[in-house]
Amino acid sequence: MTPLPTLRQLQFFMALVRRESFSKAAEDCLVSQSTLSSAIKEMEGLMDQQLVDRSTRAFALTPAGEEVASRAPALLAGAEDLVRAASCRNLLEGAFTLGVIPTIAPFMLPRIAKALNKAFPKLRLYLREDLTATLAERLAAGLIDAAILAFPYDLPGIDSIEIGDDQFWFACAASHPLAHKKSLKRGDIRGCELLLLEDGHCLREHAIDACELRDRDATASFGGTSLFTLAEMTKSGLGATLLPDMAVKAGLATRAGLKVIPFAKPVPSRKIGVAWRRGSGRREEAISLAETIKSAVY
Repeated sequence: MTPLPTLRQLQFFMALVRRESFSKAAEDCLVSQSTLSSAIKEMEGLMDQQLVDRSTRAFALTPAGEEVASRAPALLAGAEDLVRAASCRNLLEGAFTLGVIPTIAPFMLPRIAKALNKAFPKLRLYLREDLTATLAERLAAGLIDAAILAFPYDLPGIDSIEIGDDQFWFACAASHPLAHKKSLKRGDIRGCELLLLEDGHCLREHAIDACELRDRDATASFGGTSLFTLAEMTKSGLGATLLPDMAVKAGLATRAGLKVIPFAKPVPSRKIGVAWRRGSGRREEAISLAETIKSAVY
């Protein structure tokens, strides 16, 4: 019989792969660094392969380590689903890790907190805010249970349920040439200097696609990392921006002293939904969570 590494050893190894540091991985796993290091050495002994290249100062995996890192997430996710499927408990009781992208988290989470507490009093919700690409990786690896994301976005191996539309508004300073407009057509903003989030934030692509813009319409002089920063830079007169409806309703434009102008129909928008890993044992919980959020927000 082939000797196999334990799930705990695989968990330790994947924590090391994510953090690229033995000390940080040990902190994540709530064990000492020596315990984590010993477990990985035992795993290497079982496989008769070195997984971590210890000949360089920078963290690196050997080819065998890269192979294990590519396959281990599916094994761990399957084991976690097995445990959840075998446990007899009601939906959304106990720990549930939910990812949320930065252009949704500060505007939606405060609005849904009470609804979730009321609907699922035994739920212990753990939140992880990150970019869509990172959350998709964490979903696929079973590191988070579900995520609130904006669509369209290509997510292989991920299922989702839509919870609502989030339309875009044109936002500008009172001195902007378009500030007097009651509404705008998409073509009206072509050629405007638009301040958008930097590459990597899906809101940038959603705004460009939804408003049928060219990428060069988004000025290269500034790439924001948050909508709060974009609002303040727009206030200073560097250009205009596009804000999602949930941010406008949360008062972002008002606090920054911006004029917001609606678009004529068809109104450009992004879709908001809850995503989970295909085949996950938490599918029903993700759907239940999505239905509760939809009732509270839309």
